[in-house]
Amino acid sequence: MRKILLLTACWLVVLSHLHAQILSPEAFLGYKIGTRYTPHWKIVSYFQYVAQASPATVKLQQYGQTLEGRPLIVAFVGTEQHIARLDSIRLNNLRLAGLSGDRVSGREEDAPAIVWLSYNVHGDETSSSEAAMLMLYALVDPSNTRVHGWLANTVVVLDPCINPDGRDRYVNWFNSIVGNRYNPRLDAREHHQPWPGGRTNHYNFDLNRDWAWQTQPESRQRLQLYNQWLPQVHVDYHEQEIDAPYYFAPAAQPYHDVITPWQKTFQVLIGRNNARYFDANGWLFFTKEEFDLFYPSYGDTYPLYNGAIGMTFEQGGGGAGGLGALKAEGDTLTLEDRVLHHYTTGLSTLETASQNATRLVREFHQFYTDAVSNGSGEYKTYIIKNTPADAQRFQALLDLLDRNRIQYGTVGAPGSGRGYSYQSGREEMCSYATGDLVISALQPKSTLLRVLFEPRSHLVDSATYDITAWGLPYVYGLTAYAMRDRVAAGAGSLRPAFQPNPVRDAYGYVIRWEGVRSARAVGQLLQEGVRLRFVQEPFESGGQQFERGSVLVLRSGNAAFTQTLDKLAADACNASQVALYPVSSGLVDKGPDFGSSKVSPLAAPRVALATGDGVSSGAAGEIWHFFEQELGYPLTLINAADLMRANWDQMDVLILPDGNYRYLADKRSSDQLQDWISRGGRVIALEGAMAQLARLDWVSIKPKKSEDSSENRDDYAALKKYGDRERDQLAGSMPGSIFRVELDNTNPLAYGYPPYYYTLKLDDHIYQFIKEGGWNAGVIKKQEPVSGFVGSHLKPWLQDGLVFGTQPLGRGTLVCLADDILFRDFWENGKLMLCNAVFLVGQ
Repeated sequence: MRKILLLTACWLVVLSHLHAQILSPEAFLGYKIGTRYTPHWKIVSYFQYVAQASPATVKLQQYGQTLEGRPLIVAFVGTEQHIARLDSIRLNNLRLAGLSGDRVSGREEDAPAIVWLSYNVHGDETSSSEAAMLMLYALVDPSNTRVHGWLANTVVVLDPCINPDGRDRYVNWFNSIVGNRYNPRLDAREHHQPWPGGRTNHYNFDLNRDWAWQTQPESRQRLQLYNQWLPQVHVDYHEQEIDAPYYFAPAAQPYHDVITPWQKTFQVLIGRNNARYFDANGWLFFTKEEFDLFYPSYGDTYPLYNGAIGMTFEQGGGGAGGLGALKAEGDTLTLEDRVLHHYTTGLSTLETASQNATRLVREFHQFYTDAVSNGSGEYKTYIIKNTPADAQRFQALLDLLDRNRIQYGTVGAPGSGRGYSYQSGREEMCSYATGDLVISALQPKSTLLRVLFEPRSHLVDSATYDITAWGLPYVYGLTAYAMRDRVAAGAGSLRPAFQPNPVRDAYGYVIRWEGVRSARAVGQLLQEGVRLRFVQEPFESGGQQFERGSVLVLRSGNAAFTQTLDKLAADACNASQVALYPVSSGLVDKGPDFGSSKVSPLAAPRVALATGDGVSSGAAGEIWHFFEQELGYPLTLINAADLMRANWDQMDVLILPDGNYRYLADKRSSDQLQDWISRGGRVIALEGAMAQLARLDWVSIKPKKSEDSSENRDDYAALKKYGDRERDQLAGSMPGSIFRVELDNTNPLAYGYPPYYYTLKLDDHIYQFIKEGGWNAGVIKKQEPVSGFVGSHLKPWLQDGLVFGTQPLGRGTLVCLADDILFRDFWENGKLMLCNAVFLVGQ
């Protein structure tokens, strides 16, 4: 890839001297945009060519690369005067937001508005990257005087492809199977991608839901640049189902209540101008439906919560669109149509931004001035307790705050006050100590802070497009309070320098089981062949208290490492920044001695993950990413269709992510699975996979039974209005809400946890309490959801049921995880539970 880009760059230098007139995309590529799909490298080549042909008005910047090594680029386009002082414009914009980090007080409101257009975040929604090339050409074409007039008071940032890996997965597939002419019939193979499709990135993550969490390198690198600019306008380009007309702002309800009147007003202005162009061409469109502004990690909401006008534009087509597709009404929707619509809204957005540039900048400045002066919302301070047992998740939260440039400090002096307790769900007295995290709401990022930390979601309309709860103290499993009073922050460090473990000569060592870093260190030792043990009861040794799950590194059983064990243990723990505690004897002060039956061998599990057709690509991708990028432990991916032929003797643990498995529906294969578990195998089944297993007669974990009775039925309830059909569906809706789960933390599945856990429920999967033949590791009792929307019909159903459980079966174990404990890899508190299921349960 690097060689190709270098050759391309050299060729572009020559080409730019041959042509005084900048070539259009059609002239450069040799085909009309929309008549075929352009691979990512050719899009990059065109952007490089234009930047070299017009260096006075275009600046190209590579801000990162994808997991597969493709470059991530943006082009800054403006007048010669703007490009010459581009960094000064950027710094001035950050000064308007109070985030420049310098001490320069001068800032100009009479500055160009920054318009950022992001294309192709979903790889198989391909038309927008084609439109990006047309947009770039329109901005630099000398004959396009009307567009050049709009650049007098704006700077345009074009990100031509947010998700190059997904785009090329789709484009390479499509170009390889399409015939001499495209076939518009929807049953033709060119309209049906193979698993996992091109929508997502390398690890099957939806990058459009990763803006705030930034779990993926594409998101982290892009948001680092985005937060160095903070544009006034951001548009995120998408595609939807083939028969849908074009969608543009204003958005649907619910709007989060932090969205300002000006942000709503500008959405209407954009909509009216887009409608003017679409009406002139006779194109259909819709507004104010389906696409809301609530979930904080989208390409429209994240900019809104950072002071911009954030918008989503949706064109019909998507992965089934191909080069042309028959619509239900009989017309053919072509790629050329789709490109032209996106190109048109790009120009329309720029025109509206130019017409309102002065107010855009002024309102942007006011947004941040209000944030610093008054803070957003009723709570002025958030306190997060900093306890040793929570240290790993606490540091992970700091990483997230840093990525989003949310300012914080440490408690300067101990104190107390009234605050909303995330744990109890009510106002109560709380105390805070030196070393606790304090986050003031009176800061530039106040609005984003409020949205990410709100204890309970406030919805004006429950018909949402995504989850409805995400409070970070629940996500990270930390004790926290939201206070209406201000608490002064001190200057102490919340990131103590890690003191490397020295190489000793000890009887053995203990690794506390407190988070992913602990599991990573343990996994590294297991891969080295070191034999480990873990404790099932708390113990005390050398004045230190160790909880269940603590891992022992002993000389016993490790004769092969007589000379190297101490260094191996120290190196593994130092690499993961985990403390290693030496012990001088197998005789402990309290609790079971190291030779007790309460201390179990910890063997290195050989782990496989089901993927492929029938498996949710996102659910499989979360686990794949977690093992490779966070846990650093080997994982074998096996297509679900190949499980019948798999080498079961080479597996100890099989993870079944959410999906619909033909393998589990076939008696011969399900019997094979039962036999393998009985011989010592372990299955970890999540979400829909567990729901399928629960229907098998050898599984004792069963779905909760409906308690509805005919005597209590309201016959008049069937008399519903047709016009209310969409609203009536909400009674049975579960868009993603947080529930408190009561944990049995004496069960290995819950080692390292307090006696509770906050789960994100995305569906109504809940199981009967296990009366015999298994263990209820996590249950929901008679509780309301902690945060988020739950339909009225589901509220009584989601009570008194099991969500996490284990069933011994012969010498093996079935682990039930009814919910997605890794959800989009940002649900930090669930990661240790997966480690427990992989390493500890059933050992």
